Amino acid sequence: MTLSLTVSDEVRTLAPGFTHVAVEAHGLVNGPSTDAGSALLDDAARRLAVRLDGRAPHEDPHMAAWREVYTAFGSKPSRTRNSAEALAKRALSEAGLPRINLLVDVYNAISVAHLIPVGGEDIDRIRGGMRLVRATGDEDFVTVAGGEEVVEHPDAGEVVWRDDAGVTCRRWNWRQGPRTRLTEETTSGIFLLESMAPMPVADAVAAAAELAELLEKFSPGARITVHSPAS
Repeated sequence: MTLSLTVSDEVRTLAPGFTHVAVEAHGLVNGPSTDAGSALLDDAARRLAVRLDGRAPHEDPHMAAWREVYTAFGSKPSRTRNSAEALAKRALSEAGLPRINLLVDVYNAISVAHLIPVGGEDIDRIRGGMRLVRATGDEDFVTVAGGEEVVEHPDAGEVVWRDDAGVTCRRWNWRQGPRTRLTEETTSGIFLLESMAPMPVADAVAAAAELAELLEKFSPGARITVHSPAS
């Protein structure tokens, strides 16, 4: 892998059932949302409805496990939902899923269909390796509020993804910062699929394989590698 990904011992102690699978892709072609990407999102919402069979997203055992971990590091899961639960809630609403850009639409579709948090980062915008750590509270998280760039700081003990420049995603996978997000200029990306027990590792791997197939479909010729699960 051209980009190093590490999980701190503190995070492993907090969530021993955590696993992540990485899909690394180079030579990607991104652009505005398309009809094909929109169809993927609509299909993902249908697959989610079948999976839940009338239950609310937070009643799914995998989402319940994420809620337990969020509570363990001091976040209120009913207010700061993991990314998969937040997307699932939108998918089941009248508003439906947002359309962002083609690459984001593709990984959001995988997240909803498999009910697993998925994030995408522009490799060229990451500084050094990515690390999943418990924050000290002094780290910078650059985001946008009211159209202006602002610097926030995570809570002490909060689980965050970070690189050498600062936090890239707060509360594990709750809010991604704009610095490393996938834009229409992105050509190299790292996609992280994150699961908690009781989701079988094989299910996370299957979701990653489906994502890799879609990335190749929409970016013919891209160099795509699915890296073995890290747990």
